[in-house]
Amino acid sequence: MARFIAKLKSEIGESPYELRYRGRQTSEPVLMRVIDYNKNSLKEATLKEFVEINGYKNTETVTWLNVDGLNDSDLVKQIGEVFKLDRMILSDVMNVSSRAKVQEYEECLYASVKMIQLNEDTKEINIENLSLVILNRLLISFQERKGDVFEPVRERIRKQKPKIISSKTDYLAFALLDVVIDNYIYILSVLGEQIENLEDELIEDPSRDMLERISDLKREISFMRRNIGPAREMILAMGKIDSEFIDDDNTSVHWRELQDNITLAIETVDGYRDMLTDMMNIYHTTVSTKLNDVMKFLTVFSVVFIPITFIAGIYGTNFEYIPELRYENGYFVMWGVILLVAGGMITYFKMKKWF
Repeated sequence: MARFIAKLKSEIGESPYELRYRGRQTSEPVLMRVIDYNKNSLKEATLKEFVEINGYKNTETVTWLNVDGLNDSDLVKQIGEVFKLDRMILSDVMNVSSRAKVQEYEECLYASVKMIQLNEDTKEINIENLSLVILNRLLISFQERKGDVFEPVRERIRKQKPKIISSKTDYLAFALLDVVIDNYIYILSVLGEQIENLEDELIEDPSRDMLERISDLKREISFMRRNIGPAREMILAMGKIDSEFIDDDNTSVHWRELQDNITLAIETVDGYRDMLTDMMNIYHTTVSTKLNDVMKFLTVFSVVFIPITFIAGIYGTNFEYIPELRYENGYFVMWGVILLVAGGMITYFKMKKWF
């Protein structure tokens, strides 16, 4: 499936309210995890039955429901019914190829962003869609598959860090988005190290495989920019939105910090993209210079041997009456003339700085 955009022919003309997972299908069961907390209590559980969700419907604590897996459209529909979510929200959750955005509804605030992770073993960059549904006391996060980058946030809750346990769901949403953006910057730093090392190699000794490596890195940087750009627009919109689900007094400074971080990511990806473009130009220039040096050497070599070939051609003819053939030292005289002509031409070329 294409990394930049994915659209199946069967989806053309489909209703925007259709609840159908548009990502990569999997047979793994959906995993629902809950963390329910406030200053005085903490409860963490993995829900085995859907009906257990009802216990977190109208609590005075802050509840974070994390749904791993979107292949069960009936489950997503049931979640929407329990928490009275607009059908369009559920459709956006299932449409994982949609652009990052934020949208306010009467019952909640909806935001989506691309979550990018780096596989430390294979060095492969993986992407999935993250959807956040923010209510007053409940935050629902939808992910495409198991495994995420949010364990540091869970640890902060488990350790009862004052800021997060005393804040509402808007700060929890900020914490999740902050981790997502930090991962952007981390992945860019890994790619940046590869780019800088490759730049050093390019200056010292450009090899034939460098063009392929530069192209691979440029494709990854373009992929990162393709997803970070819309995320920046979404973060800027979140900082400006006037919603009852965002407490401006307590979280405005954090949204500004988030905006600074996403701007740093954009500036970094643009800088690395320019570096790769310059590296590709340097590579082509270096290869062209080397080719010119080779052609210059071959040209000088050919020009030097033209008069030598001429002399050898004359004295290699089979005519009997060539005056110099009777000279006792004619052979050595011919070699002397050849060396004198070749040396003179090489000296002349050096004086002209032609090579």
